[in-house]
Amino acid sequence: MSAVLGLGLAAVGRPAYITLGRSADLPADRSPAVLQARAHELLDAATDLEISYLDTARSYGRAEEFLASWLRGRDDDPFVASKWGYTYTAEDPTVDADEVKTHDLPTLERQWGETQALLGDRLRLYQVHSLTADSPLWDDEALLHRLAGLRDAGTELGFSTSGPAQADAVRRGTTLEVDGARLFGTVQSTWNLLETSAGPALADAHAAGLRVVVKEGVANGRLTDRGLPADSPVRGAGASPDAVALAAVLAQPWVDVVLSGAVTVGQLRSNADARGLDVDLPDLAEEPTTYWATRSALAWA
Repeated sequence: MSAVLGLGLAAVGRPAYITLGRSADLPADRSPAVLQARAHELLDAATDLEISYLDTARSYGRAEEFLASWLRGRDDDPFVASKWGYTYTAEDPTVDADEVKTHDLPTLERQWGETQALLGDRLRLYQVHSLTADSPLWDDEALLHRLAGLRDAGTELGFSTSGPAQADAVRRGTTLEVDGARLFGTVQSTWNLLETSAGPALADAHAAGLRVVVKEGVANGRLTDRGLPADSPVRGAGASPDAVALAAVLAQPWVDVVLSGAVTVGQLRSNADARGLDVDLPDLAEEPTTYWATRSALAWA
């Protein structure tokens, strides 16, 4: 089965994010009503483009809320995935961070309740957000058994990864069993032409039967017209750079879903051109530590 394109709502659920050029993609008024209208516009366009995998998270500002309001009263049945583990704190003046990660049982219980209140039976997949090999989750028996209870009650479970040691978390999550059964059925990781280090681990996860979802296929805008040097081979591959970058991800035999992080309908349509595009590019991969240091330095806009 060939990989499909999905829509991620990370960049449209909150006023600020790290996508290059985002300040030009959204109006100065980024009130909840304005962002909700944009999210609905993107979701409508995704439906028209036959994109039915929708990805959100508790920490994406109001993204779950926007998705829930769009889903209300609709008869179609998209695949809805969300995540827990980060708390959105950008609007809290007492916290000096846009989001705070906590992988513990109280956070799961609180965020599971919040997600259920918004998405209810629409939710298909619930993922641990940005799981790392040194997370306290691995040794938290109460948390693991609570997750296993959600799994056994019918909710698919997964985890996402970030950082230069993604492969370690992918491998550990692929083999994790609780109560005699594998805990996770999906892994979502960053893979793009600049950051390919998790590829072998993701291939192993796919071979083991996990759904592999790739995020940040255009490297937060670095693999678009806004981030590429004029002589980049991505620019000369016969299509828009974003489509070329996403086509390279779609071509990986171990990928099941590739997320678009579009903020405008035009970007989403351009991203969708990646489907069926045949690309052959030179190796552009950076050292993982270099890639992630560059990503960490991107400004929230």
